[in-house]
Amino acid sequence: MPEGDLRGPEESVQLDWPSVRTYLARHGLRFDRDPPPRQFAGGLANLNYLIYLDGKPAVLRRPPMGELPVGAYDMAREHRILSRLPDALPFVPRSFHLCDDVSVCGQRFQILEYRPGLVIRETVPPDLAARPGFGERVSGVLLETIAAIHAVDTKAIGLDDLGRPEGFLARAVSGWTKRGWSAKEDGTDALHKDIGAWLEKNIVPEGPPSLLHNDFKLNNIILNPEDLSPVGVVDWDQGTRGDPLFDFCTLLSYWIHPTDPWAMHDMKQMPAVEVGLCPRREAVAAYAKITGRDVSNILFHRVITMYKLSVIFLQLGFRYRSGATTEPRYAPLTAIGTGILEFTHEIAQGRAF
Repeated sequence: MPEGDLRGPEESVQLDWPSVRTYLARHGLRFDRDPPPRQFAGGLANLNYLIYLDGKPAVLRRPPMGELPVGAYDMAREHRILSRLPDALPFVPRSFHLCDDVSVCGQRFQILEYRPGLVIRETVPPDLAARPGFGERVSGVLLETIAAIHAVDTKAIGLDDLGRPEGFLARAVSGWTKRGWSAKEDGTDALHKDIGAWLEKNIVPEGPPSLLHNDFKLNNIILNPEDLSPVGVVDWDQGTRGDPLFDFCTLLSYWIHPTDPWAMHDMKQMPAVEVGLCPRREAVAAYAKITGRDVSNILFHRVITMYKLSVIFLQLGFRYRSGATTEPRYAPLTAIGTGILEFTHEIAQGRAF
């Protein structure tokens, strides 16, 4: 594994490893002392660590430190999904243990299968970027992979009762607008009010429900470095069932263009410009062709998922403003969230897409 994929000991959030080791031993899992646990680089929320059990690599995953929003970072939900979904999608790593005892390390955690491979985070390795057709290939992988997720027969793998698909979009509007007001930056009331009113006025009928990842983007895919095929799709703690266009437009919210506002670039969630991904409207057309879905109401999904993205950054920024974290990476997130909020308003007004 490249050293850049792991944080140094001084940068890692430390857990009570002796407590974890004792707990796992009670469940028949030998947690090796050497090599010591290392936190994976990247990510602003859940904490992921490379550990070794009986000499084999595995991943320990738990929510971030501090008080958590209700329903967020749900390890039990993610474990349920990841203990079953690999039966349908071979590129999904399996979760094989859930710890419900929050006293072990402060929160629930799970142990997942480790999948080696390439993860593209904020930048693209120069040798990759130079490959002929690289942007077209990555665009296709993203669209084909999310389409495969949406095509899963959830009944066949015992996930047909996951989430509440009926009323999904209405709950998304009410839930994210409520969270937006709770995490807003001072002086932005008018933006939240206008976008909330637009969403309520323009809500569309729901499409047939499918499995949703709910945060699908490039750094949540582990790629085969040779052919760039997916060998792992991770970060399923928000997984549910609902309108697949909501999930697709969540991906689209990270799909930046060179001409997008500064906040879209500064969020550094997916290097779409550097990768050379196809334009967003082309991605919409390609997804419609792969899935056969009607995308005529895509603007509503585009606005609600962009608003969701802005609120996520505002919530993360609030963690810094409230003192829940002192990590410097969180300091600029409120401004980025407000910048995305302003861009969302432009999209709702038809001045951008």
